[in-house]
Amino acid sequence: MRAIETRNIGFRYPGGPVLFSDVNIHLKSGECVALTGPSGCGKSTLCHILAGIIPRSIPGAIGGNVLLFGEDIRDLPLARIVQLVGIVFQNPDAQLFSPTVEDEIAFGPENLCLPRHEIKERIDNSLRAVHLVSHRLAETQTLSQGQKQLVALGAMLALEPAILICDEVFAQLDQNSTHLVKEVLRLQKEQGCAILMVDHNQDNLEMADRIYRLEGGRMWEGP
Repeated sequence: MRAIETRNIGFRYPGGPVLFSDVNIHLKSGECVALTGPSGCGKSTLCHILAGIIPRSIPGAIGGNVLLFGEDIRDLPLARIVQLVGIVFQNPDAQLFSPTVEDEIAFGPENLCLPRHEIKERIDNSLRAVHLVSHRLAETQTLSQGQKQLVALGAMLALEPAILICDEVFAQLDQNSTHLVKEVLRLQKEQGCAILMVDHNQDNLEMADRIYRLEGGRMWEGP
């Protein structure tokens, strides 16, 4: 079964023109798929749709269907969606709100009302995965951009999503941080996570099993 499948997705913001239409994309567990295209073509918007952020938090008119493991996203409660799909944005400062690294990573599991011992285990596992064990009690705002991106990624991993959407996560990272994030994503892929990665850099696209391109309101598969 496909982890994500869209069927003829179209979208426009309120009062605006159609941003894209008839968009069909799919990925399965253990697959990394890249999404490319020029700035403003709707890549981030599509990511927000796939993560359930649109139209629940951001208004807009959606046509077509988004299926998560065969279930229409419109029929799923938000608590279920956030356990299935994690999204990491280009700018980690827009995603981090807690005072310390530990608090940030604990936020998601705590909101799922998981048992205390499971929350601790997820925090420990996430910190190890993103190589931030020694920064557990650090204040998030004192970290470098690369470390902040790793915290944002760790916070998503603590939810143990089956699907991970990475929206240009390498854009603000130096070489060392890029290497670390790639290693985390490769491990997640090996463990069966489905990864959708928005990027333009050819060095990053080598991670992808397949590539989609969105341009001029249309989607096609290929570089």
